Amino acid sequence: MRRTRADHQDPEDVGGPTHPPGHGRRSHGSDHHAPDPPPPPANHGHGHAHAHGPASPVSTRLRRLVAAVLIPFAAAVVVGLVVLWPSGTPAHPRTGVGFDQETRDGRVTKIEELPCAQADADAFAAGNGHSGDPAGAAAPPPDATPGGVPWPPPTTAPGSAPAPADCRRATIEVTSGADKGRRVTEVVRPDQLRRFSVGQGVVLAYAPGAPEDLRYSVIDVRRGPPMLLLAGLFAIAVIVVGRMRGLTALIALAISFAVLSFFILPAILHGSDPLLVAVVGGSAIMFTALYLCHGISARTSVAVVGTLVSVALIGVLGKLFIGWAHLTGNTSDETGLVHALYPHIELHGLLLAGFIIGSLGVLDDVTVTQTSAVWELKQADPTMTARRLYRAGIRIGRDHIASTVNTLVLAYAGAALPLMLLFSIARRDVLDVATSEIVAEEIARTLVGSIGLVASVPVTTALAALLAAADHGPPGPPTKGAAAPTVTVPAPASRGRHRGR
Repeated sequence: MRRTRADHQDPEDVGGPTHPPGHGRRSHGSDHHAPDPPPPPANHGHGHAHAHGPASPVSTRLRRLVAAVLIPFAAAVVVGLVVLWPSGTPAHPRTGVGFDQETRDGRVTKIEELPCAQADADAFAAGNGHSGDPAGAAAPPPDATPGGVPWPPPTTAPGSAPAPADCRRATIEVTSGADKGRRVTEVVRPDQLRRFSVGQGVVLAYAPGAPEDLRYSVIDVRRGPPMLLLAGLFAIAVIVVGRMRGLTALIALAISFAVLSFFILPAILHGSDPLLVAVVGGSAIMFTALYLCHGISARTSVAVVGTLVSVALIGVLGKLFIGWAHLTGNTSDETGLVHALYPHIELHGLLLAGFIIGSLGVLDDVTVTQTSAVWELKQADPTMTARRLYRAGIRIGRDHIASTVNTLVLAYAGAALPLMLLFSIARRDVLDVATSEIVAEEIARTLVGSIGLVASVPVTTALAALLAAADHGPPGPPTKGAAAPTVTVPAPASRGRHRGR
């Protein structure tokens, strides 16, 4: 026969009067505790002498300890934001390279198919002064040879079959800037992946110092409607499933994007230490996201402390291995262009800042999940000690670690899939590929972030177990009309009393 905790209480195990409401009806005699009063309603004051008072001194000390860690750190983050806040993005002369180009809006007005040889001949003729605008200007008379170039240029040999119309020439109208209304052409060859359609919006690179016919070129297409629709579907899904919690998550996401756009990036461009900027900005994002989404509570504060400890570990390990592995951070055209435009930016610090910011999202997920799991375990069994809470929570954490680390590796592998294909084509040794800087940088980012992730589980679980076990208050008032809750536990192995058969 099993017995309930209500049948026999050991004050040493329980740590005080933590009996469920109505436990007094099951007392063995007058030498036991007096019956506890029913729990007060939600708006109950302190009029009853036996109502639950403030948390025990142990719980108060732990809460003060958490506050002693978080309040100074939050104040330091606010000071850092004020001191490092930039005054916009610094100006620089345009280089016309990569993203650093002047752009104009355009719209495709006509698509025509023609042989590629004819398209090349038309472009050659336009470059020799026959037509500044092949789509709109009149061609010279037949057999005229201005500049020594025959017109029209021959595209096929005499007597041969017509060339296939395998190229497409798009006529594009400039819709912004001083040349608004001007038309330019863009030839799309069969081996190119990009295709245009009439009415499609495009992005035109504008080179004011280039010759008249070469000032505009298509560098991208406008993707506003599909991206806005996708963002709307995401927001709707989050709100429908998460309700108010989902709405606060979207607000936190917007604040995170604002901190990244208006503080972290401009501050780095102004020459501030990238590592310091990443720590201050990332901490601001973490405080905002966690407390906005999960409320100001001891549970959330434990998740914040666990995240801070893991971020500190990631920063130390990242700095150590970036220097030891001689990682420069200059492994892409984008970082090279940034260094050319702003030579004062320290690329090592920029790489380490990327380590920290990239790990924040998954760290928040793990720390919040572990804290919530420990608190739910405590609410399910209020008699659980800190050691039992930690053991149960760490078992949940091990499963979380296994899935999350795999997620991190696959995420980075998916992002670097084209690069991995190039190395496969080159048939290079696996070790050579793994130790090349462009791959070693991603490996270091993945492993450093994963170590911080793994460390966050025992740290957060231990803090949550200590705080939850010290909080002796009831998990909440019982449902109206429901029976008094009892917790059924097996008899301790060390005690031989009242064993049922």
